[in-house]
Amino acid sequence: MFTETLRALRPTAVLLLLVTLVTGLLYPAAITGIAQVALPVQANGSILSDTRGNPIGSALIAQNFTGPRYLHPRPSAAGKDGYDASSSAATNLAPGSKDLRDAIAKRVSTARAEGMTGDLPADLVTTSASGLDPDLSPEAAFLQAPRIAKARGLDVAKVKSLIAEQTEQPVLGIIGEPHVNVLLFNRQLDMLSATTSK
Repeated sequence: MFTETLRALRPTAVLLLLVTLVTGLLYPAAITGIAQVALPVQANGSILSDTRGNPIGSALIAQNFTGPRYLHPRPSAAGKDGYDASSSAATNLAPGSKDLRDAIAKRVSTARAEGMTGDLPADLVTTSASGLDPDLSPEAAFLQAPRIAKARGLDVAKVKSLIAEQTEQPVLGIIGEPHVNVLLFNRQLDMLSATTSK
């Protein structure tokens, strides 16, 4: 009887081993290899480097820029102080929450203190679902142009022109929204400042 049980279990064990080998090793290895050849930057985390080759961050994960010389990112609720890539999370506050209203009011006040006028885009005063959204709407970026220009001694039109150049359009014209990657834009700002100071 024991021999019959083993004989009955053998096809199941062989199938389990085969499926594990294909789906657990061969398929992931093939996809990783294809990604490394076809899209190496994306496959390795879209890491950006400074002029010396030192990594400065990922184009896919927001980081906090607070100085007046930089485009400020969307607010973050990821981690204790925000922008913690190991704690991706939203606030999960209800629309009627007093904490949410207070947080938005504080962000609006900060934006006004920085000289932003008129209606503020939602992405300037609310966090994203992940808390690590690397992009801003062009409207949110354009509102920050005067502050950036003043801090860097640049013409506002030059900063707005750079924002327009860095604005990525929806894929195929319909998938997604126009957006500006904050890290890429700030890197361009630093490169521009480096060339104009020479």
